[in-house]
Amino acid sequence: MDRITLRVLFFTIILFMNAPKVIVAQQKITTEEYILKYKNIAMEKMREYRIPASITLAQGILESGSGNSNLARHANNHFGIKCHTGWRGRSYYADDDEKNECFRAYKNPEESYHDHSLFLTQRPRYASLFDLDIMDYKEWANGLSKAGYATNPRYPELLIRIIERYNLHEYDLIAMDKKKFQAETAPHEIHSFVPADTSGLTLAGYSPLGRKVYINNRRKFVFSDKGDHIKELAHEFGVYGWQLIKYNELSKDDSLVPGQMIYLEKKRRKSSGQEFHEVVVGDNMYNISQQYGIRLKVLRRKNNLPEGVQPEAGARIRLR
Repeated sequence: MDRITLRVLFFTIILFMNAPKVIVAQQKITTEEYILKYKNIAMEKMREYRIPASITLAQGILESGSGNSNLARHANNHFGIKCHTGWRGRSYYADDDEKNECFRAYKNPEESYHDHSLFLTQRPRYASLFDLDIMDYKEWANGLSKAGYATNPRYPELLIRIIERYNLHEYDLIAMDKKKFQAETAPHEIHSFVPADTSGLTLAGYSPLGRKVYINNRRKFVFSDKGDHIKELAHEFGVYGWQLIKYNELSKDDSLVPGQMIYLEKKRRKSSGQEFHEVVVGDNMYNISQQYGIRLKVLRRKNNLPEGVQPEAGARIRLR
């Protein structure tokens, strides 16, 4: 091999070693795919530990964002179980109710499902659950909340909504030999979380709870429902609460109202379509920024409007 060939080979190796690494994003799975993947283990645990398969699946969907949350992807933790005193396994640290909390980490999701069963059956605080009718998922959902599984007061409602949205109670019947398995081909009913008029919006998909996700200015957003809170929305979409607060330029004490646009991604710096907005009575800069998916500070800067100053009716707000 001559010198020129060696030199070319040497520089090729150097370039390869210093080339930027390409990170392939992990594709998210749908809730339907999640159910098909874990329904058998949920039914197995129902027969073994007397925990309704519908409850196990609903908790897995809710706590892990259908397997798409960071905790599920990086720690195989599908039930949000924290380390607690006495945990000797691997740990994973993430922000939750407090900063940098300790969560249990597992080798695989199946181990997480098994530990979930042990967690409920071996802790005295959950003993009352096993006095309930194993086929009554509503009693179990409320019982979990009363026993302190989650701090969210709407936890039972969310579990029941998931169970009924995806007909998960059928797996209870199948597991206990009360119904034969049938292929799941029938479409599920979608709950409506949106205002009546959504003309002109592009539907991007659904959340694990059936909430419709839309696209505006190339950014995904949802409409808040009655009783929604930032933390619950973050949980539903597998992100942190502070991210939604930042994306929507809110404060942690802000309350949501039904029909409010909540972006799941950082808003853009300009409109991809309309160039101007004509202000009408009741408009303010924040509402306009949400309406067009543009960052509020950027929108103010484009229109030379300092914080606290609102445009008058009839004014034209530059969007691009």
